[in-house]
Amino acid sequence: MVRFRQLRALMCGCGMLAIVVLPAIGQAAPALRPDMVRSLEAMQQHLSEGETADVAARSRAAAERLEGGNAADRWARALFLQMAATAEARMGNDVQAADLFATARGIEGVDEAQRLRWLNQEARLRLRAGQAEQGGELLESWLKQAGGQAEASDYWLMAQQLANQSQWQAAAEWVDRARQADNAAGNERLELAASIYQRAGRNDIALALLDERLSRGSDAPEAWRRAAALAQRLGYAGRAAALWDAAWRQGVLTSSEDLRQLVQLHLSGGTPARAAEYLEQALEEGTLPRDKANMRLLAEAWTAAKSRDRALEAWRALAERTHAGQDWQRLGELAYGWGRWQAAIDALAKARETGGEAARAWLLEGVAHVELEEPEQARQAFRAARQAGASQAEAWLAVLDGGGEEPSSR
Repeated sequence: MVRFRQLRALMCGCGMLAIVVLPAIGQAAPALRPDMVRSLEAMQQHLSEGETADVAARSRAAAERLEGGNAADRWARALFLQMAATAEARMGNDVQAADLFATARGIEGVDEAQRLRWLNQEARLRLRAGQAEQGGELLESWLKQAGGQAEASDYWLMAQQLANQSQWQAAAEWVDRARQADNAAGNERLELAASIYQRAGRNDIALALLDERLSRGSDAPEAWRRAAALAQRLGYAGRAAALWDAAWRQGVLTSSEDLRQLVQLHLSGGTPARAAEYLEQALEEGTLPRDKANMRLLAEAWTAAKSRDRALEAWRALAERTHAGQDWQRLGELAYGWGRWQAAIDALAKARETGGEAARAWLLEGVAHVELEEPEQARQAFRAARQAGASQAEAWLAVLDGGGEEPSSR
């Protein structure tokens, strides 16, 4: 979920400091009396010197005295309210400042341009104060009226506000406008946009933005994990592996769990040799324990990579560790499939001794002896296979006796 603290940070980067600029005196008709101008200028000077509390109190008092006056008094009252709002904002009293801007823009006779500026400032203050719904409505109202005055930062702020309310589709539309207005988004806005697009179901764009963000450099592990997870969810397994690999090489992801995930991503992403290399190095260095699970994973990785010698070596090491018939059987089957006949014979014999598939083990062993031109050993194996229930054993015996054709399937 997009957190409120992100909204505060975004607002600070989107012109919130404009709230605390000094009020412009005499910028609109009607003309003020000289004494009123002097009073406003004096308070402006005090404000610039940091006397915020005093200026806030005195400006409020002056505004109250002017209530109900003529057009000039109403204009002066609005300016005193702006002065008080500016002081309150500088003291961090956002709600009070927003209320003062709301009062100022409601005064009769304030021109529309000034009213619109105060609407913008009130909206931002309410958002910063946590009045999300009211602030969002005010900001949207301002955007509808602002026309060419609106900037990319305003669109970003609106997107953030809608995201805070989990209105992801609407937020994504404002992100679209923000990126059209200014596509050179900073890192924080790229992350915001990616989060909004992802929640809105626009995952390909989200992934592209995450890629762009990470390409600029990031030491945040969760950013890399999130990008890889999204790539994997979209079916881009190779891309997920590449992202995780980059984070690992940059030292952003460092745990043993991260390493195992890296291996798994390379396996599913079509780069099993890379998975095996990482895993083998980890086992040699002790980064990962040389337990049965990791040894099996290494054997599977080398097998998937079709690195025959390393795969057979890894399966043999595993089988010697587990003493399991199925592991010896797997080694024998692989050796048989790759034409490593003697290795197949040795492994299949171990498989029979440790609970492997006896019928198939005897049958394959017999074929391996045929390939090695060892007919007597082949006959013994096929007879044992026949006794164990292998259906093709009889055909192979006929071949050895010169009375049949070699079975099409081994």
